[in-house]
Amino acid sequence: MSSPISNPSLTQHVATFEPGAHVVAAHFLREVPALALSDGTVALVRGETLTQLTAHSEAGILVAAGGGERLLTGGDDGRIVEIRADGTMEQRGTAKGGAWIDALALHPDGAVAWSAGRNVVARDTKGRERSFLAPSTARGLVFAPKGYRLGIAHYNGVSLWYPNLETPAEVIEWKGSHIDVTWSPDGRFVVSTMQENALHGWRLQPDRGHMRMSGYPGKVRSVSWSSDGHWLATSGAEAAIVWPFDSKEGPTGKPPRECGVRPARVSRVAFHPKAPVLAVGYEDGCILLVRFTDASELLVRPSVPGSGVTALAWDGRGGKLLFGCGDGQAGLLTLPA
Repeated sequence: MSSPISNPSLTQHVATFEPGAHVVAAHFLREVPALALSDGTVALVRGETLTQLTAHSEAGILVAAGGGERLLTGGDDGRIVEIRADGTMEQRGTAKGGAWIDALALHPDGAVAWSAGRNVVARDTKGRERSFLAPSTARGLVFAPKGYRLGIAHYNGVSLWYPNLETPAEVIEWKGSHIDVTWSPDGRFVVSTMQENALHGWRLQPDRGHMRMSGYPGKVRSVSWSSDGHWLATSGAEAAIVWPFDSKEGPTGKPPRECGVRPARVSRVAFHPKAPVLAVGYEDGCILLVRFTDASELLVRPSVPGSGVTALAWDGRGGKLLFGCGDGQAGLLTLPA
């Protein structure tokens, strides 16, 4: 496959628009770009038209998760809402007592999971719900790449839970507050982001070995796996910190790569779905594309003071990059053929 980077700058290929509120998440619903906003609405981009849908009336969107043609939003009204490309919306669940939704996860087969405080609920494709009480507030959720298993980040570790089995969840431990969790595409590694400006990882195969990834000046709030699963890109520093996972030991004993070094902290990262290219968004509003083969950089968006990047998403074919910012600005890059 040819590289998607061929021009010194891509700013002329970006269409901008203003959804008008802090962008919580970005996702493509089939070919339709969608932005989840803090004011409780979801903005769908159709050509030059922006359609605002009220997913949470009189409530804000706290978290969102995208998968395939679905976008799932969780609000401070305790509701979980699913939005599709045609604009239809369906309530998929509610938290007990209307508690705030802390985390969401989508399974490729259509199952969903959400957490509110210590309570975690998983609903499979047949509508069967199973509940799990985490040891402490469940801050992050992720489905395993294969099978029906859920990773749950909480204080002092991550619980690995099979919702449809009666067996207790396995807790992989590490002291400290774990605020989010991701699972490698090959299923061999689980990695959490921590309150203390670090990552912690576990090798699930062949052992339960630990991997500590520290040294960040800020909290890691965005992670992204490369399409081949060999690299994990992270935010939290004045460059995208990218850890190697191409061996059975993971990053143990190996230094990370630093991509897109700038005098501003990285806020969001998103790997291209097919090529070795990383989109990097910064707190000062800048967006770069970095090509791994030669570390070349392309400017997508220059620095815009007060317009930090809060969301990045590629479409499935890798021809478009959607972004959103904290001040309600957004844009869509269409890569030249």
